[in-house]
Amino acid sequence: MAWIILLCAGLLEIVWAVGLKYSHGFTRLTPSVITAVAIIASMGLLATAMRDLPAGTAYAIWTGIGAVGTAIVGIIFLGESANIFRLLSLGCIVVGLIGLKLSS
Repeated sequence: MAWIILLCAGLLEIVWAVGLKYSHGFTRLTPSVITAVAIIASMGLLATAMRDLPAGTAYAIWTGIGAVGTAIVGIIFLGESANIFRLLSLGCIVVGLIGLKLSS
């Protein structure tokens, strides 16, 4: 169950990372509120997952899900670069996350 909670925390990290862009430095109310709620929920779920998972593993996977997910959202929806080096780099992060999961 802790892994599912951690996955949800990571998905919410993607929401708040993208929300930061749309909040324009917290000058737009609705994206700012969504971002703040997602931050609180994401960290709350991370803290809950850390009850049963090693802190280093949980934090690295939470951060990795957020980083890779936000980069993918940027590529698909925000017109960011999808060059081969960037995609290979994201793949390396995913391989590292899988390694952390398998070693826990």
